[in-house]
Amino acid sequence: MNQEIEKYNSRLEGATPHEIINFFAKEFNGRIAFATSLGAEDQVITEMIAGIDPAMKIFTLDTGRLFQETYDLLDINRKKYGLNIEVCFPDAIDVEEMVNSNGINLFYENVKNRKLCCFIRKTEPLTRALQGMDAWICGLRRDQSITRQEIKSVEWDSIQKKIKVNPLASWNLEQVWDYIHAHKIPYNTLHDKGYPSIGCLPCTRAVLPGEDIRSGRWWWESPENRECGLHQK
Repeated sequence: MNQEIEKYNSRLEGATPHEIINFFAKEFNGRIAFATSLGAEDQVITEMIAGIDPAMKIFTLDTGRLFQETYDLLDINRKKYGLNIEVCFPDAIDVEEMVNSNGINLFYENVKNRKLCCFIRKTEPLTRALQGMDAWICGLRRDQSITRQEIKSVEWDSIQKKIKVNPLASWNLEQVWDYIHAHKIPYNTLHDKGYPSIGCLPCTRAVLPGEDIRSGRWWWESPENRECGLHQK
């Protein structure tokens, strides 16, 4: 599999995000999905997919703890692009057992609890959503955080056992926002209020100008732990 990943990265070296998405939409026709968190990067990818392959499977994970602004953007996307964006929920029984055993805000207590919450609310639903798929697309970029500095346009996801495509891997934040403004792409209004990275409401806060863009996610933990488990290699 490593050779196949290297082959894809070599073939797509220097390719634009449009070209990367178009290539994999054809390469894995009907067997590739886009997981959107409705963040700025994912809004860019949504716009691109709408123009390249609007029939591609697109889904989002509703953890049950999201901001209202995130839900509002989901509806805006559906109306603007005419896309069928599936909403995937965590297993209700698993959530009940976790909360009743560990408390409603268990994630503040320690990293183990926080990762358990992320697994039940995000990773397990992702696995279900990707059933039948051979590849998935997401909006990771290298300069988002220290945990993402080595990502490539194409990677092997050893957790999901699928090819993971990062069309915006080489883009910086300025490029993302230039594209959003140039193409009049809707985005989460929290971005204008100091939230560069938006996840669940209790685990996301605004950051100060100049702070790392991921510093508002799980801010009580050390930077090397600030991943939810969706993007572990």
